[in-house]
Amino acid sequence: MNPSFNLSLALAVALLCNVLLKFWLNTRQVRYVGRHRGAVPLPFAGTIGLVDHHKAADYTVAKIRLSQLDIALDAACLLAWTLLGGLDALNTLLIGWLGAGMTQQIALVLSFSFMGGLIGLPLSLYQTFVLEQAFGFNKTTWRLWFSDALKGVVLGLVLGVPMVWLVLWLMQTGGAQWWAWAWAAFVGFQLFIMAIAPNVIMPLFNKFTPLEDESLKARVNALMQRAGFTAKGFFVMDGSRRSAHSNAFFTGFGASKRVVFFDTLLQQLSPAEMEAVLAHELGHFKHRHILKMMATSFTLSLAGLALLGWLSQQAWFYTGLGVLPSMTGPNNALALVLFMLVTPVFTFFIAPLSSWRSRQQEFEADAYACTQAAGSDLASALLKLYQDNASTLTPDPWYVKFYYSHPPASVRLARMQAAS
Repeated sequence: MNPSFNLSLALAVALLCNVLLKFWLNTRQVRYVGRHRGAVPLPFAGTIGLVDHHKAADYTVAKIRLSQLDIALDAACLLAWTLLGGLDALNTLLIGWLGAGMTQQIALVLSFSFMGGLIGLPLSLYQTFVLEQAFGFNKTTWRLWFSDALKGVVLGLVLGVPMVWLVLWLMQTGGAQWWAWAWAAFVGFQLFIMAIAPNVIMPLFNKFTPLEDESLKARVNALMQRAGFTAKGFFVMDGSRRSAHSNAFFTGFGASKRVVFFDTLLQQLSPAEMEAVLAHELGHFKHRHILKMMATSFTLSLAGLALLGWLSQQAWFYTGLGVLPSMTGPNNALALVLFMLVTPVFTFFIAPLSSWRSRQQEFEADAYACTQAAGSDLASALLKLYQDNASTLTPDPWYVKFYYSHPPASVRLARMQAAS
């Protein structure tokens, strides 16, 4: 059979299965949460009120219904860009304006990214200013949103365009093994971003102030010493400017690691609970979860670039995805964009494996935290976070398998109680 037709058929079938599976999972989640909306699960009856339980159920259902539109929009856009000829038309238009060459290729990548952002903008705005607002989570003003968007665009151009140029240049001049050089550049770029993020990128969007609570600082210092970790400082981030959701995290490398608390988290948790949450984050470092995730990401990116290196030399790869490759000019940008478009469709079905591994890492971090802080404090802190973030206590098991990077509250707390 024609390889081009085979690819077109494979994409259509994979996309249909992808959409049907996501719709099925969403439907299961809505029904399961709805069936358990009427009563707080027995293990939480003494700590979670019925009003909060209703809010979590309604918030979950509202997000699912919005995601249904997002799934349909993504599928329609993928078809429009590929089999219906959208990317081919955009490429032809840019060649007519700019001629074949590096400028046209960079313009193709930027135009594709810009148009994709515009298409997704209405749903993004609805989620922030309607859905999140309705449930009391949105704190973002229109002025702050525009400021963030402008900074994001400028940052993307400053950091992204040189990287795109480098990858396209390597594809053009690096020979048959260009993908190996591109992978090395990608790894270097990722490490560079991680290195500059705490002091250069993140302060563009949020304000970081040293932690002033001396008693909490003493607790955190003692915990870090017990666990054998060092940090450059403890900071509070003004997360409440944008959202009522809360979090705590590490950022940076080695001895330059920073501990960052959302200001909303400080308002919600006691010092003992804060210590337990930080101990959980330390557990991820103790078990080298961050390094393992980076190694996995870099390995998969190497395999992906190697595959792209081969596909980019196959005419059927372009024609099977609705694009006519140039016979005289470079097609590197076309190959790059097409690969980014279709890869998620064919890799979504391995999502349960990634989610399962992430949940196992959360269990490991919880277990470590219980050796460094009181397990009861971690349990109460997690329960408060589930409650304050309106996370449902009754998710559908199949939905959890595909999407949940963290274990459901009931499973997570039961595991901690059994261990203690």
